Amino acid sequence: MANQKMLGFVHTAQKMPDKRSAADRRQDFAEIYARFSDERAGEQANRCSQCGVPFCQVHCPVSNNIPDWLKLTAEGRLEEAYEVSQATNNFPEICGRICPQDRLCEGNCVIEQSTHGAVTIGSVEKYINDTAWENGWVKPRKPARELGLSAGVIGAGPAGLAAAEELRAKGYEVHVYDRYDRMGGLLVYGIPGFKLEKDVVARRVQRLADAGVIFHSNFEVGRDATLAELRERHVTILIATGVYKARDIKAPGSGLKNIVPALEYLTTSNKVGLGDQVEAYDDGSLNAAGKKVVVLGGGDTAMDCVRTAIRQGATSVKCLYRRDRKNMPGSQREVAHAEEEGVEFVWQAAPEAFTGDDVVTGVRAVRIHLGVADATGRQTPQVIEGSDFTEPADLVIKALGFEPEDLPGMFGSPDLTVTRWGTLLVDHRTKMTSLDGVFAAGDIVRGASLVVWAIRDGRDAAEAMHAYAQTVGAKLAVAAE
Repeated sequence: MANQKMLGFVHTAQKMPDKRSAADRRQDFAEIYARFSDERAGEQANRCSQCGVPFCQVHCPVSNNIPDWLKLTAEGRLEEAYEVSQATNNFPEICGRICPQDRLCEGNCVIEQSTHGAVTIGSVEKYINDTAWENGWVKPRKPARELGLSAGVIGAGPAGLAAAEELRAKGYEVHVYDRYDRMGGLLVYGIPGFKLEKDVVARRVQRLADAGVIFHSNFEVGRDATLAELRERHVTILIATGVYKARDIKAPGSGLKNIVPALEYLTTSNKVGLGDQVEAYDDGSLNAAGKKVVVLGGGDTAMDCVRTAIRQGATSVKCLYRRDRKNMPGSQREVAHAEEEGVEFVWQAAPEAFTGDDVVTGVRAVRIHLGVADATGRQTPQVIEGSDFTEPADLVIKALGFEPEDLPGMFGSPDLTVTRWGTLLVDHRTKMTSLDGVFAAGDIVRGASLVVWAIRDGRDAAEAMHAYAQTVGAKLAVAAE
């Protein structure tokens, strides 16, 4: 009960207009989370049944030992709980904030299945690890010895950062290259600050720097160095660029002004939140204030967009999705939060065209009937004849998913093989691409997915890179003799 009250306080704060200074917002959240005391965390953790088959752990991509750290929390042994929590997860304080627990650990909690309500695993995980940071328990993972080998990581998102930490801990000199001015990838520029405070990411990046990881910001592979040149610098390379190319919609009027990709909109909002001056925000083209906003899509990115638009002061925010609520790919918890904040969902509606002369004035859509299920079990959307209608809009945000960029072309490496979807082709046993010593992890391999899966992929790739580098190092040593 105490934990439910705490979540209510947090949710109320998240609904506040995001017009205050970053320091004021941090202070608000500090006061809120101060109410979530050791006792309250212990109450929630004590609900864990310590069941024989820990389905919560089975459904966690990084195989978090959830029952053990819940048990330690219930006993008040928070430092030990933190040690268990971070043993399998490089960024537990981040996952506690943004993981869709309702689809993973909490959704598979035995207590949840018995209709008594899941243990709030995500909230406890966040509490444990925030406590660890406050008490100085989070230390840089410096290697016991240097290997004298260098590894390169392209992309400073969750997969790249997780791999960098693992490789550095093994003794590699690790260089991380990223095209942006701040490290963190979508953690910084794609996820809104009300879900993931940017100083939480910054302090984690600083810990990696303290461990000896070397960061190269504003570095574009293909412009500042080709992939071939980076391969000459390092014994092994990881490509963890993520997928950033927006999936588009081909419809009449799609070229009108104020129809924008989701990531461009979210990146602008996050930059403004970080104190940057962005012309597109200042001139109103990427600012929802005073506008009727329509968001197209049904994933977590769409939820980030609608909730950001609410905070920017939109007069109305509607989300059009072609399926019904139960078939929505995004977190149901996020949908509920959006509804509470005033977002209107227009279910089973698909855009067909955009109205307006120069600037968009509306989205013309049709009603959808869900027909027979396809091979995946999802019902096939079918247009209902004569059901077209128009939603007025001053700003339309396309949150239809992401696709890979043309990495072989961008990197100057035509021999870097991709799949028919444009993702990098890897040997799933070794994580290696078609280029010897070049590995890949995260969304650029599996397609747009969850942060926790990227962390898992980065950890696995680091192990594979280490095995490869040790083999190469042994061969070089023999050749030198």
